[in-house]
Amino acid sequence: MTHINLLKNKYFLYATEFFSGMSVMAVELGASRLLAPYFSSSQVIWTIIIGTIMIAMALGNIWGGRVADKNPDPARLYKRLLLAAVWIAAIPFLGKYLIAAISLGVALLTEKNFLVIASFLSCLIIFVFPLMLLGTVTPSLVKYTVEDLENNGEIVGRLGALNTIGSILGTFLPTFVTIPTVGTAATFIIFSVLLALLSLLYFISVRKKAAACAVSFLLIGLFSISSVKYSFAFWENDLVYEGESIYNYLQVKENDESVILSTNVLAGVQSIKMKHKEFTGMYYDYALAAPYMAGAGQQAGSDILILGLGTGTFASMCTSYLDSPNIDGVEIDEKIARLSSQYFDLPESVNVHVEDGRIFLSNSEKYDVIMVDAYQDITIPFQMSTVEFFTMVKDHLKEDGVMVVNMNMHSSKEGSINDYLCDTIASVFPYAYTAKVGSGTNMELFASQNGDMLTVFSEQLSAIGTPDLKQMMEKVEESLQPVRQGSLILTDDKAPVEVLGMQVIDEIIGDELHYYKNIIKEEGLEGLDF
Repeated sequence: MTHINLLKNKYFLYATEFFSGMSVMAVELGASRLLAPYFSSSQVIWTIIIGTIMIAMALGNIWGGRVADKNPDPARLYKRLLLAAVWIAAIPFLGKYLIAAISLGVALLTEKNFLVIASFLSCLIIFVFPLMLLGTVTPSLVKYTVEDLENNGEIVGRLGALNTIGSILGTFLPTFVTIPTVGTAATFIIFSVLLALLSLLYFISVRKKAAACAVSFLLIGLFSISSVKYSFAFWENDLVYEGESIYNYLQVKENDESVILSTNVLAGVQSIKMKHKEFTGMYYDYALAAPYMAGAGQQAGSDILILGLGTGTFASMCTSYLDSPNIDGVEIDEKIARLSSQYFDLPESVNVHVEDGRIFLSNSEKYDVIMVDAYQDITIPFQMSTVEFFTMVKDHLKEDGVMVVNMNMHSSKEGSINDYLCDTIASVFPYAYTAKVGSGTNMELFASQNGDMLTVFSEQLSAIGTPDLKQMMEKVEESLQPVRQGSLILTDDKAPVEVLGMQVIDEIIGDELHYYKNIIKEEGLEGLDF
């Protein structure tokens, strides 16, 4: 009887198709945001997410078709949706602990391909099952809605269209509404509730499974409460801010010496404010050499453009050490731009532009210095690493202008991402020099069309009256090495920066894991199987 009634009311089944398609895309986008703070948001991670989810949907389609043919009872479908809803609600509560446990297990077992293996297993364990359940929806609904062969094409087409329209909304709503407004955890909860309500309406109409519905909503409610104060970095105790934007996971830490912005819970300092001194001990200090190489260090009103402003570390340092510089800072993430004044005391004289760096550059004036520091968590936007981009930078520098580029992924292997960047920049600028930043992994690259840039630097350096600044600039001068052009060129058509970056990150992680494993073995734990 239930089956016959549902066949007469196709609109409810169409709604099921629509909201299940919406939920699939919402969960996929939620997966990217759940994984990004731990593994980055690179194209490699997106490939793993999309591939894993397509596997889940394919399995769900096969399973859904078989069970619908074997037992065409709609109650079975709505029980699966109820189970998927509870699982999705549990993801923000349990997902971060599963990611941590999986990452630890992978770290103990391998020193190579850590990010790829750990992210793939995390995606597989956390997301495959609920999305496989959602993958059963379409073949099941085809079974319930097709009454005869005469109109089956029209009905299947309608179901496909509703699924696609739902997927479109499920793509836009999380990206532009729920994630930046209420966060990733709440986004999972919202779409979990939608699926649970579909099941509840069905079971109310047939007066079945009241206990299962009650338990499911109780669990969803408990997971919702646990996600109110959600934290990706659940082990941190010095966070003064944690939030999300359209582009990033955002984390502000504060201690007695500094305030730090990071977009990754495990690695990376995107911006820093020192409380008791000007110099950071990081690449920002070395980048201060660029205005002096351009002959603008001792003049008032030098024009400086920062692509990748962050919360303004370099802009603040330029304001402190240079004479009334005119600074344009470009930051694509509006929330990061807001944090710059809230936590990092960005000088009001800095002109902040919330825009894509390359688009801004194409419409800008000429500058004495252009700093390129546009990293997104631990990856580089490919469009700001190519010959075409650096040619655009050159065209927007004054005659003696200098470009400075932060390269934070040092590798001992040939053919690394830094080798590509050096070769690419050297193919555009006739004069380029690198300076290794301390003993860390960062390297600053200075490039210009002016063959006397180092002579200018020496002359300007001798006139610096601030002792600590002069000492810092002397350190930069001593470490400068010329860049010789090679054949590793990045272009807009071919710039595999995600793969190259992942190789370096994997190398760094592997070295760190090897170091700690050796310590463990030296402590007398050789019996463990590493």
